[in-house]
Amino acid sequence: MNGFTDIASLYSQVSAHVNAEVKDSSENEGDGPSSSGKTPGKKYHFRSLFISDVHLGTKDCKARELNDFLKQCKVDRLYLVGDIFDGWRMKSGVYWNKSFNLVIRRLLKLSKSGVPIYYITGNHDEFLRKYANTKLDNIQLLNRFTHVTAQNKRLLVIHGDQFEGVTRCGKFLKLIGDHGYEFLMFLNRIFNRFRAKYGYGYWSFSGFLKSHLSRAQTYIADYERAVAFGAKKQGFDGVVCGHIHHPAMKTIDGTEYYNTGDWVESCSAVAEDAEGNFRLIHWLEEAPVKTKAVVKPRKKAVAPTTVIAKQTNPVVAEELLVEP
Repeated sequence: MNGFTDIASLYSQVSAHVNAEVKDSSENEGDGPSSSGKTPGKKYHFRSLFISDVHLGTKDCKARELNDFLKQCKVDRLYLVGDIFDGWRMKSGVYWNKSFNLVIRRLLKLSKSGVPIYYITGNHDEFLRKYANTKLDNIQLLNRFTHVTAQNKRLLVIHGDQFEGVTRCGKFLKLIGDHGYEFLMFLNRIFNRFRAKYGYGYWSFSGFLKSHLSRAQTYIADYERAVAFGAKKQGFDGVVCGHIHHPAMKTIDGTEYYNTGDWVESCSAVAEDAEGNFRLIHWLEEAPVKTKAVVKPRKKAVAPTTVIAKQTNPVVAEELLVEP
């Protein structure tokens, strides 16, 4: 692909293929009754909805849960904050489930209904970064964006991988985040099959490690402070990001910090209501109807504890935050 014509052509082909694929076999799952046979009304109405790290193309992607969540939402604008597709994994072989088509079809339906969708590129879908500032229907590809809330606050929306190098434990995530993380998720699948067999809900082994390993806590704390500092330095009131698969909503040194989490483990999102109030959604805990992927309601998990590092070097490279 060399330009707008190529990406626009690909978009048209994907739209036609997904619509045809879903129409025959899965349309009822996407737009009709949920997996329980009920057809609930919209549970939420958001001014803005932020989701990230879906990782379509991987075995651990919770696409069915995401589709069920989006079915419950009426949104005025939608932000896809990076890593929606996992281009890294697709290089070694494409894994594709029909539930992935449901998610893509729902996003296309929102776009065609007039909902603006801002696709912020991430590191796993970095192949899209060269098409930044391209608009396809109501979907706009961007590397970063400024969101203005209903309370007139300016939030930087960025995936967040740009800040990884300024953390003290950057190598830790690279070790765990690639082969190590993939192995953890493999163990996670096996472990949760046994839990489901005996009537227990989903439990994140990776999330457990993040909340109990001091190096993981240090990495998360450094990352949060670096992102918040970078946004503040650029004159923003806050920041919305993803990348580290750790949902959070907090204020760091006067800067609002929101991390959308992921749809691999957390099944989480950040949402803004009509008054400009923000909330963090954990869908597996709030879902009115459990999806097929979740056999029984899970036991309430203990929220991970995030420890803010006392000493963090708030040095952020200027080029990381400059508009392309």
